Formats: sequence, C-alpha cells, structure tokens
Amino acid sequence: MAESLRRLVNIGTFTVLQDKLERWLGNYHINTCDQNVARCCEIIELNAKVQGQLFKLLSVTAESGGMYGGASIIKSRLLPFLGQNFFTSGGSVTADTSLSILAESAAKNRELDDLQDQYEVSLNDLEADLKARENEVQDLRDELIETKEELNRSLRTTTSDKMLNDVEIRELRRKLADAQDEIVKLRARSGLIDTYERQVRNLKDELSLSSTKKSYLDGRDVYSSLNSYRYTPRVGSPLSIDDPVQRVRQQNLISRWNDMFSQDRLDAMDTLRRYSDDYENNQRIIFLALQEAFSVAKCAFRQFKMKVRANLAATHIGPETLEEAVQDYVNRNTDLYDLPGMVADVLRGLNRSPKIYLPPDSTFAVVQPFIREACKLAWQMSALAHPLDIAVATDAELFDNNRYRRSYDSEYTAPLVNHHIWPALMQGSKVLMKGEACTRRGASLGASRRSRSRSRSVSPSLRARSRSRSMSPSRMARSRSPSPRRIASPYSSDPLF
Repeated sequence: MAESLRRLVNIGTFTVLQDKLERWLGNYHINTCDQNVARCCEIIELNAKVQGQLFKLLSVTAESGGMYGGASIIKSRLLPFLGQNFFTSGGSVTADTSLSILAESAAKNRELDDLQDQYEVSLNDLEADLKARENEVQDLRDELIETKEELNRSLRTTTSDKMLNDVEIRELRRKLADAQDEIVKLRARSGLIDTYERQVRNLKDELSLSSTKKSYLDGRDVYSSLNSYRYTPRVGSPLSIDDPVQRVRQQNLISRWNDMFSQDRLDAMDTLRRYSDDYENNQRIIFLALQEAFSVAKCAFRQFKMKVRANLAATHIGPETLEEAVQDYVNRNTDLYDLPGMVADVLRGLNRSPKIYLPPDSTFAVVQPFIREACKLAWQMSALAHPLDIAVATDAELFDNNRYRRSYDSEYTAPLVNHHIWPALMQGSKVLMKGEACTRRGASLGASRRSRSRSRSVSPSLRARSRSRSMSPSRMARSRSPSPRRIASPYSSDPLF
C-alpha cells in the first residue's frame, strides 16, 4: 500500500491533469470542436486511470482493516458518488456547483498550504531570531559574570584599602591625642616653670630684704645708718610734687599698677578657677586682697615713718625741715619693710571676711604671689611724698562714673555697684586710673545672699562659730578695728624705738 501510494505521488498524475486542463482552457476558443472533444476524452481517460488507482488503493486500505474495515466511511462518503442521478440536473447540487465547490476546496487547500509554508518560514525565522537572542543573552551573561567578578575584585581591593586607611586614621588619631596630651603636659610644665621662676625671684628679693631687715632688727645697722645719716641739701624739696624722685617713682608705680591689672590679676583668677567655679566670688577675692594689702601696707608704713621721725628728731640739725629729712630717709630706704608679715596679715584679713569663700580643702594662700606683689606695690606707693592710694569702695554704693568703668557683664541701667573688680587709683582727691565695677539691679541684697549661700556650704559647727562671732556687736566692732598683733610693727623690738 505504501509503495503504491509513493509511486502514485511520484508520477504526479494530478499535476499533469491540472496542466492539461489549463492548456485546454487556454486553447479552447482556438481549437475546433473535434479537438476540444478529443482533449476532454483525453482528460477523462487520464482521470479514469487515476480513479482506478485510487479505488485500488481504497480496497487495499480497507482490506488492512479487516472484513468491515472502513465500511462506515465508504457508506457515508463514497456511496453518494456512486448513486444514480448524483450529477443530474434534478439533483440537489449541479455539475457547475460541484466543480466550483471542488475549486474552492482546492483553493482553500492551496491557501492552507501557503499559510503553512509561511508559518513554517516565520517559525524558522523566529527560531533563528530566538537563537540569535539566546546567543546575545549568553554574551550578556558572560559580560555580567565578568563584570561581577571585576566588581568583586574591586570591592575586595577597596575593602582592603579602607581597612588600611582606617588603621592609618586610628594611628594618626592616637598620635594626635598623644601629641595633645604632651602639649598639655608641656604647657603645665611651662606654667610651673614660670611660677617657680617667679617664686625664686620673690624668694631672692625676700632673702635680700630679710638680710637687710635682720640687721635692721638687730639695731646696729639702723642705729649707725640713722646716726650717720646726714641730709644733703637739694635744689628742690623732697616733699614737692615736682621732685624728680616723686615723678619717676610715680610713673613706674602707675605702670606697675597697670601690669598688676592686666597680668597678675588674670594669673590669680586662673589660679582661683582651679578651686572655685564662682567667677564673681573670685573677683571679690582679688579685690579684697588688694584692699587688705593697701590697708596693711599703709598701717605698717605709718608705724615705720613714726619711728624714723622720732629717731631723727633727736639728732636733726640744719636748715631743712624735719619732714623733709624724714621723706629723704624714706626715699633712700624704701626696702625696709616686713613683707612676710604683711602677707600674713592680708591672709588673716581675707579669712575674717564673710563676703568671700573657698572650698574647705583650699585656703587663700593659693593667691599668695598676687598678695605679695600687691603688698610691695602698696608699700612703695605709700612711701611717696605724695602717696598713691585706692578709693574707698563698698558694696551697693552708688556707681561713680568718674572713678569706675562698668564691666562687660554689668547692667548699664543699674545705679548701684554689685561688686568691685579693681579699685580706682587716687592721689588725694584726684583720680589717676579708673577702676572697674559690676553694676546690677538689687545689688544691696548681694551680701545677704552671699552669706546664706556660704553658710550652706560649711559644716554645722562652722555655722555655729560664725553665728556666735557675729552675734555680739562689740565683737563685731573689735573685728573691724585693727588688732594689736596686726598693728604691731616688726620694729617694736628695737630698743631705739
């Protein structure tokens, strides 16, 4: 069966039949009647041969299915073609209609074949495009893998570099911290060195003064100096305001006064800041220390001048007055003073003051260098023929614009002084250098608030002692008056006086 079908396909009978029909159609109007009939018979013979082959294939195909193989299909589709009057005009379908149906069927078959061919061609094209896209996707995957590997390498390299940079940064920060610590230590050492140098200079000065005062206290050199002292006549009086000694020393002392305000005061404030954070209290301590230094220095100088006057009065001769001789002696011996005693008196005065305070583990001796310089300056200012002094100052006094300037933290509309920062330098009633004060509203209540805040920071026993000391007015009066120990001069043991 398969061989017969293959042979029939290879012969291409239907193709030949179709070609004959097309040629007959093309020559139908040219041919004669006999030629057209002969062509039709030829086509019928060829069609009969093809039908015989098809029926033979039909029988062979049906036999392969058994006795009744294909019976239903033959009955439904082949018997109608073999029935009578199938192609007659009385039938349901005419010959032309049957041929048109066959032609339409053939055309549809050809269209289906064309569509199938087009589908196969487009399918092949799509498969080719798909393969090309798959190749491109594979290339992209390869590139992506390569890029990912390169990114991983870069990330590992960057991570390692970052780790190295972090290590370097930590090392640099550690070195910077060590350098800063070293700078702080060096600054502290430099400050200590400056303090030590200043203390060495002060000790040398005190040593020279002590050696001088020792001989003075012994009575031998002082007695010989007073006995051998002779007043040298001058062109002008040493008590004159235009005396060269007065003018030169006054200019130097005013310059030293400015240095005390701009340098020594700030150094003392830095020292106090280590022990107390109360800035106003530290300012009060500095101001009261300066006030006590001038008070002690003036008191000691009056005692010294009285003794000099008493000794010179017994031996004084000449045209000059006794006061001129005393002032000339003072000008020549301005270093005869008991500096340690004055410093101790100032510290005792600070300890008695209820306006200032320090923590229990510290004393006012922390500002002893400032007190020592203040005592020296106060003594030298008091030793002038026309002495320099500081203005009298009390808390809650009316602000005097001629004597003081306001501090940066003052209330400029407040009329009263809350506390003084630096005293005004006076010569008689003349103001040479303005001081500095802080003005605030409610300044009159500052002392009571200060005393209450201090009483809370001390122990109950200390509060009891402070209350018992302040209850008696007579005791308060005695505390305000200079004590005999404070007034007593170091020269009282001299038998000459």
